[in-house]
Amino acid sequence: MALGLLLLLLVVWMLPIVAPSATFSRSSTWIHAGLQDLARLDALALRATSIGSSSATRRHHHRRHSGGGGNKSEEQHRDELLLLRQLPPSASICKQLRGLSPGQEKLCGLSQDHMPWVARGAKSAIDECQHQFQHRRWNCSTTTLADSEVATDQNKKHQAAAIFGPVLESGSRETAFVHAIGAAGLVYTLARACRDGQLSSCGCSRGSRPKDLNREWIWGGCGDNLEYGYKFAQSFIDVREREQRHKRRSHEHGRSLVNLHNNEAGRRAVIKRSKVTCKCHGVSGSCSLITCWQQLASFREIGDYLLDKYDGATEVKVNRRGRLSIKDPRYSLPTANDLVYLDDSPNYCFANSSLGSLGTRGRTCNRTSTGIDGCNLLCCGRGYNTQKSIISERCDCKFHWCCEVQCSTCNKSLDVYTCK
Repeated sequence: MALGLLLLLLVVWMLPIVAPSATFSRSSTWIHAGLQDLARLDALALRATSIGSSSATRRHHHRRHSGGGGNKSEEQHRDELLLLRQLPPSASICKQLRGLSPGQEKLCGLSQDHMPWVARGAKSAIDECQHQFQHRRWNCSTTTLADSEVATDQNKKHQAAAIFGPVLESGSRETAFVHAIGAAGLVYTLARACRDGQLSSCGCSRGSRPKDLNREWIWGGCGDNLEYGYKFAQSFIDVREREQRHKRRSHEHGRSLVNLHNNEAGRRAVIKRSKVTCKCHGVSGSCSLITCWQQLASFREIGDYLLDKYDGATEVKVNRRGRLSIKDPRYSLPTANDLVYLDDSPNYCFANSSLGSLGTRGRTCNRTSTGIDGCNLLCCGRGYNTQKSIISERCDCKFHWCCEVQCSTCNKSLDVYTCK
């Protein structure tokens, strides 16, 4: 079953990258292919030492002096400016990115300088997914099944390149979240790349002035280009689902509809959590002039928002007209901002190679918590083991004139609880 978003999740941070499938298959997920290619493309951009004489530097300089959005340090800005748009010819780049659908390959050829930002969006999405689910039974693990204890000789060949494994082959809540956070990651990175002058096809936001903004304040500066990020992400992500020719009212058709819905929810989350930021200008902080612009929220805030949507996701089905409808009429209809799912989540308590579940055995739990991170729930009632752990930390720090802080080293004993 093709998952229309998962090219965004082709970059695995600090994990082994294995050889992907060489061709696009309608029955495969693009998370299973192109891992090495897109990672190499991102590395190519990051190794660049300058951006030549491009106008990006001039636009970035203008943004900094016009009160544009963002609060990054100078060092972070310099790191971002290392990205280089002068990559190998688009045709060769896009044909090397195995796992793209035909429509995505065409879009790649038209906008090959966007691909490093697709990779960055993927990395942001994976990192945020792992943060949000770190204390849950499914923890958004990106360990390949071929390297896990649940792998078998039969599935090693097929799942070696998987990031999440078969878990995302169903239309579950987890799949819904991954689609949403992946779409949000691409919108986010592209909107910021436009603002920082990293892409030749876009610049600062041209969004309209908010109606409730003080009339005496100036709508200007250089805001994050949410409009461009949204439109490109919509075209690039959704084209794969729209290319499918599934039988109407079939389960596969329902999966595509659900994927498209959750992709849209993720894109809207970025816009919904954005905010208007203003800055004062004037002598000695007199604030004689105020400029305002549209600015992205932190990606953590977007992740928190989508996790709430995950917890309140609505189960749907495909009706006779080939459209999505709620499965239980007692619940209210989901909006375009809500997540929906088609299948129940598998049991993540135990290792199951066919489902891609690694189980919760050996996971660290919180003995005193009554929440999902507590040993009772996380360990699925199997109990937990207790181990003593000694950690060293600085203590008894004192300031000595001038200007030095001297600390002692203290050993601390901690109890570590892991699921049986």
